[in-house]
Amino acid sequence: MKLFKLIVLSVLVLSGSIIIAQEESKNIKLEEIWKEYKFLPKSIKGMNSLSDGIHYTSLVNGSLVVYDYKTGDSVNTLIFADKLIPKGEETPIKLNSFSINNNESKFLIPTKTKSIYRHSSKSVFYVWDTENEELTNLSTDKQRLADFSPKGNKVAFVRENNIFIKDLTSNTEIQITNDGKMNQIINGTCDWVYEEEFGFTKGFSWSPEGSKIAFYRFDESKVKEFMLTYYGDLYPEEYRYKYPKAGEDNSIVEIFIYDLESGKTTKMNIGAETDQYIPRIKWTNDDNILAIQRLNRLQNHLDILLANTTTGDTKVIYQEDNKYYIDITDNLTFINNNKQFIISSELDGFNHIYLYNIDGTLSKQLTSGNWEVTNVYGYDEKKKRVYFQSAESSPLNRDLYYTSLKGKRTKLSEKEGTNDATFSNNYNYFISTYKSASTPPYVSVKNSNGKIVRVLEDNLAFAERLESYNLSKKEFFTFTSPEFMLPDSSQVELNAWRILPPDFDENKKYPVLITIYGGPGSQEVKDTWGYFNYFWYQMLAQNGIIVMSVDNRGTGARGEVFKKMTYKELGKYETIDYIETAKYLGNLPYVDKDKIGIFGWSYGGFMASNALFQGADYFNTAIAVAPVTNWRYYDNIYTERFMVKPQDNADGYDNNSPINHVDKLKGNYLLIHGSTDDNVHFQNTMDLITALVAADKQFDLMIYPNKNHGIYGGNTRYHLFKKMTDFLYEHLKN
Repeated sequence: MKLFKLIVLSVLVLSGSIIIAQEESKNIKLEEIWKEYKFLPKSIKGMNSLSDGIHYTSLVNGSLVVYDYKTGDSVNTLIFADKLIPKGEETPIKLNSFSINNNESKFLIPTKTKSIYRHSSKSVFYVWDTENEELTNLSTDKQRLADFSPKGNKVAFVRENNIFIKDLTSNTEIQITNDGKMNQIINGTCDWVYEEEFGFTKGFSWSPEGSKIAFYRFDESKVKEFMLTYYGDLYPEEYRYKYPKAGEDNSIVEIFIYDLESGKTTKMNIGAETDQYIPRIKWTNDDNILAIQRLNRLQNHLDILLANTTTGDTKVIYQEDNKYYIDITDNLTFINNNKQFIISSELDGFNHIYLYNIDGTLSKQLTSGNWEVTNVYGYDEKKKRVYFQSAESSPLNRDLYYTSLKGKRTKLSEKEGTNDATFSNNYNYFISTYKSASTPPYVSVKNSNGKIVRVLEDNLAFAERLESYNLSKKEFFTFTSPEFMLPDSSQVELNAWRILPPDFDENKKYPVLITIYGGPGSQEVKDTWGYFNYFWYQMLAQNGIIVMSVDNRGTGARGEVFKKMTYKELGKYETIDYIETAKYLGNLPYVDKDKIGIFGWSYGGFMASNALFQGADYFNTAIAVAPVTNWRYYDNIYTERFMVKPQDNADGYDNNSPINHVDKLKGNYLLIHGSTDDNVHFQNTMDLITALVAADKQFDLMIYPNKNHGIYGGNTRYHLFKKMTDFLYEHLKN
């Protein structure tokens, strides 16, 4: 399930100093946010480290320019925008994204891209040859996931659920699978639920030397279909795809190896059980050994298998059990000539980095403490360093570190807020992106020890433009309640932020809007820069509505117990926390306790509905966008991870689903959904409508035809926020 971040801006930064606009400041107009797009800070586009680790690329006016990390000098231009002209045409294609082969002689450029689901798409790919300055079609029709071989002379891609290999030297093409068929067999990519919940679409991988390709095969023939209806023509169009709901059958997944020299395809032994998941495959540093991660359906037992890619035989080198569930990451890394591997885990109650020997024995826990590792960037073989991001200083912050293989940590970032990094291929440099609630993205080049080399984008001009707007400060705070208990009976504080109206008067009474998401492991309360939706919050504050957010129990960066206490009870503790938040607000002297609203999207819509229905005495208004209203309707990988199967936890499903609490509704409820939402199906809203009508409850409804979970395109996003703004003004301000 996607986390729709609804974020807020704070104060402005100019030349490193905080400046709050005071004179001739103006209020934000909704059109400026969603029609004119005035409030986007600058970013650096097309950045890719080249293989030497000394240079990187950047898109400049449609051309691809090579820069030196250290000096910032432009070295040469790999692609000139005006030369990308297909044969027989006069107009150049646009260079928006690309991939490069290892010797930087050829580029893959996708064009005419069409989305399939949230992360998947298909494109017409072109190959640009820098030596001949020639642009050619990769193949016929559209392709998916085109990827250079390690030697750069071949490209593998998926078309119509089959895998193909194009030899760029001989200009020949072979098809290595033949059984792909819509809604039945998928080769080289994944089904809908793997894409959405395991977060990948590329289901094949070249071996390190390029002699073999490992690939997924999904048999989804027994998975039940879901139908979407698209309107606009005389007869609406129907689209059917496989969507496994909670408790229902999944695809049967197999892993194969194709040997380019022999043309032989070999099946890897992943065990006799078919009701399981293979959330990741990864090559070791050897063409003959593939690592396969195997997860049971309950997602509380993980195996890492090493497969002999010639015979298909496998052996288990790592096992992990968890009494709740195991989160899958991309942090598995094989080092020291396959003698050891690095992995992250919550084994000690917080997510940390571990070093194992290849036989599965623990060598050393590399990080430890009551804080979370939030990202692992990679391993520098030369310096023997593991680079990572953590929330050590606070759950609100993200800091950069590296650790030696002996567990000695060194901090790379200096500023409090959110620090992120993109490393060069040899880890000698990284692109540092720093941002906070008061600082727009500040992008710089730093060396491997964290010393700044030069600034790429400081966004000072962007900050200057914002000086004319009447913006409020984003304030972080904590509060508690006797209800905020953990399973060990300890009491905790919840983290929150608020935005007060710019002309705030503590002697007045103000309405409040609580904006939430609340899903497992998510966070809304972080010291980071906000984008589009921040301005909406500022606009609401400028119009007399206090806006706040809170990270309920079940959210991330505070350890496993805090995050996983909602296990088998999604919605229960979150609802309690939001009701307690409303009580807390209602006791503040400047809050109108009769005008407290709540807003959320996706999981947040699920929670906003629960809060209004079950907290009817404390909330008078709610907006739910694309909400799950019954967990039985959502996909099985996500839902069962936190709730197990509905057959085994009926009360957990039914007691916490909004559809079963409609009789408690008293306040103002706006329900919004896209009619072709492939993620949280429109079915959730339709059946909730039926329940609300049966309970004789009045409510407001807005449906966006042919729109998916994101509800965007054309004038849609502006219309959506205008609808929500008017609803809030009507029920909170008046």
